Amino acid sequence: EGIIIRMELYSTLENILNAPDPRGKITLFRDFYAHYRRGEMTRDATTSPIVFAAPSYHGFCTVIDPKEVPRRNKLNTPHGQTLLLHAIAHIEYSAIDLALDAVYRFRDLGAEFESDWLSVADDEVRHFEMIEGLLRELGSFYGAYPVHDALFEASQRTLELIERMAVVPRYLEANGLDATPQILRKLEPFRQDPMIVKIMDALHVILDEEIDHVRKGDRWFEEGCRREGKDTELYFDIIEKYYPQSFPRKVSVNCDARKEAGFSEGELSRISSNIC
Repeated sequence: EGIIIRMELYSTLENILNAPDPRGKITLFRDFYAHYRRGEMTRDATTSPIVFAAPSYHGFCTVIDPKEVPRRNKLNTPHGQTLLLHAIAHIEYSAIDLALDAVYRFRDLGAEFESDWLSVADDEVRHFEMIEGLLRELGSFYGAYPVHDALFEASQRTLELIERMAVVPRYLEANGLDATPQILRKLEPFRQDPMIVKIMDALHVILDEEIDHVRKGDRWFEEGCRREGKDTELYFDIIEKYYPQSFPRKVSVNCDARKEAGFSEGELSRISSNIC
């Protein structure tokens, strides 16, 4: 009989969240996730989650104001493609930490919550590796260009379950469901470039899987509201608090993807002034 080494869930997640570089983070996560799926976990309920002062990419990325991040145009050039891929890699890397932080921080929601968000983290790791592989094909790497802290700041500000689920999956990730088809449309004219085809294929995978992530957010937002006896209409108050004047949007949203991810007709009519 082999000796089963059990891992303590929360301290292990804290280590992964603090890992100072992508390779280290991904190696730690894969090892942890294999143990987790085999049920080799303990949970020390006496510890409390810390609020992270800085994101784990601060050691290898230059952080600037979101408004100063390089514009991604000229998608028919390797430089334009590199900037696009770098921006997506940063979103996916930040999303790994956001998914792990949900399990690390919200500790009383049971096994289904854990398994939902750890499977999301596993998806985000795969997405990051896919995008970073394309960056490397173009002779670049994650950390080569400046990034912003907007996703990390969202996690710092939302330290309660309902707010976190409203802001991260149901607002920020849901915005990705709208943005990705727009990027795909901009790439379409350059399909004769093999790299453009690879980028589009990767974006299709991400779009499909992000629908499921937003749906998980929808489920746990509703569960949080149910537990606290709050109406799910609270969603709009939370978004207004953190991102004033976000709704209604003049632009159309990805109605099909958002419906599949749990948004109701009533919500969609408040989110976009274009009819879904």
